[in-house]
Amino acid sequence: MQELSAQWQAYKENNSQAARDELINAYSPLVRQVAGRLFIHLPTNANVDFGDLVGYGMLGLLDAMKKYEPGMGVKFRTYAVARIRGAIIDGLRTFDWAPRTLRQKARQIGAVITSLEKKLGRSAEDEEVAKALGLSRKEYEALLGQLAGLTIISLQQPLDAGEDDPVLLGEILPGSAEDDPDAGYEQQELLQSLTEAIALLPERERQILALYYYEEMTLKEIGIIMEISESRVCQLHTKALLRLRHYLEEKELIAGMERRKRPRQGPLPAPAHTRRSRQPAAAAR
Repeated sequence: MQELSAQWQAYKENNSQAARDELINAYSPLVRQVAGRLFIHLPTNANVDFGDLVGYGMLGLLDAMKKYEPGMGVKFRTYAVARIRGAIIDGLRTFDWAPRTLRQKARQIGAVITSLEKKLGRSAEDEEVAKALGLSRKEYEALLGQLAGLTIISLQQPLDAGEDDPVLLGEILPGSAEDDPDAGYEQQELLQSLTEAIALLPERERQILALYYYEEMTLKEIGIIMEISESRVCQLHTKALLRLRHYLEEKELIAGMERRKRPRQGPLPAPAHTRRSRQPAAAAR
């Protein structure tokens, strides 16, 4: 928003409260947009109001405004989205609405899909995955529906990218880390791994991720384009995230084991200006 350059200057140079309020008003629709995209994934038993998500997102917006510098070379909207999303998910995780058994099922499905596809040498059909899980096709699809919200939350669980600088999968999804000037070496490495993992996804799942994360389309809009139901889009989106999560966990576990086998020669931190500052969340992150 080029017209806000004066407000940014007044806010950053003079700490103008009036300019700050104008910026908040200008970008508050972005908070509602991000909150809405997360809200539609939450199951009915989450017992969370849309207003709660907007409130958490506003905290992320304020944090982004505080840390952002107009000279960063990245648009504020791009910079803020990941932080708004992260703040919302911080808040959601405090509800802990997903039972442990459901979390275990999520990991099991990711592992089963990967194992089947290695064995078959192709993408596993839903019937094959369901059979391997001991479920009917209908039961499997219902389970994917239950996991839709959980996959969003699990995107904020840390991956092994160095003990001092954990990286969150949600931060390297398309549209976040690659546009983030603060992203360090570990995140760029994980971004490369994520790109490789996406390339291994079935075509329809790749298309859904592209439309959802790059084009910022809703699940309903994607369903219209792909000529499938919104619930089917949700299932395929969930499957894609489960695949990516398992792929990266497996890859980073191996990388972590290899690092532990090598003699320690002292830490090799990224330059200070590339390290992401991680503040302890008000909730648990």
